[in-house]
Amino acid sequence: MSDIAREKTIQLTNSDIFLRKIYFLFKPVIPRRTQLFLRRRYISGQRLYYQHIWPIDEKAKLAPQEWNGWPDGKRFALILTHDVETEKGQERCIQLADLEMELGFKSSFNFIAKQYEISFDCLASLKRKGFEVGLHGLVHNGDLFRSRKIFEDHAIEINRCLKEWDAVGFRCPSMYHNLEWIGELNIEYDSSTFDTDPFEPQPDGASTIFPFWVQDGSKSKGFVELPYTLPQDFTLFVIMKERNIDIWKKKLDWIVEKGGMALLITHPDYMNCEKGRCTTEEYPIEFYERFLHYVKSKYEGQYWHALPKEVARFWKGTVLEK
Repeated sequence: MSDIAREKTIQLTNSDIFLRKIYFLFKPVIPRRTQLFLRRRYISGQRLYYQHIWPIDEKAKLAPQEWNGWPDGKRFALILTHDVETEKGQERCIQLADLEMELGFKSSFNFIAKQYEISFDCLASLKRKGFEVGLHGLVHNGDLFRSRKIFEDHAIEINRCLKEWDAVGFRCPSMYHNLEWIGELNIEYDSSTFDTDPFEPQPDGASTIFPFWVQDGSKSKGFVELPYTLPQDFTLFVIMKERNIDIWKKKLDWIVEKGGMALLITHPDYMNCEKGRCTTEEYPIEFYERFLHYVKSKYEGQYWHALPKEVARFWKGTVLEK
């Protein structure tokens, strides 16, 4: 599990590749409502085609050879993360954190440094409550790996923000990833990959529901990669318009059976916290709350619930060094 090059799980057709390139080339000038319409049409036509690898890819179940289990003999690990893409999302973070605390959970919140004005009061409040703060890039676009020069320029500011925020984790916007370049950031872990998700702009999956170590090119250091393993809320409830959490439950049950890591990404930006009518880009926060109740009621005492940085340190200290 230590190699940067992971097995590719997605075999795209030439027409699929062409459509993706055209869409993401023109995405910045396409109205948001049109973007959603196009993505919904595209994904609705692709779900059947990818049903053999989404939401479950059986190849991802294999544990590393050196694997001896999660702390205290727990059946699986549970990691909750949130990507905060807008100022509106930032305004909902404390309310979301309080909901999790009431149910006995904790999570990490990843903020975009230059997309909106960062509320350092919000970051400080989350940390006081025992939550983690991470970096979700400088701006939410697909430019970070477009060229070496762009990445190097961004990396300087990313590393500055990581130090200022006292953060050790990174996730690239839109789940773009170049693990070799990401290794140049001053991080303990990255979470810009997934076990399987053919609907992402860069759809190559890591093919594992376990963390893995990425060694940098100079062999002097590395970082832990934490792929997300549960479908994103935006994909399920905004694009696919699912109206229940059955897919989350199905995937979670499979991960538990295989003893893996259940890592979820949700976005406060898309959660309707007011119990009113949802906009075209929102879903009821009750969906997320139901998921937390499902985990707690069905698997109480069976999961190791930890922050991403705690999982990364466990993996490096107990698995990698064996």
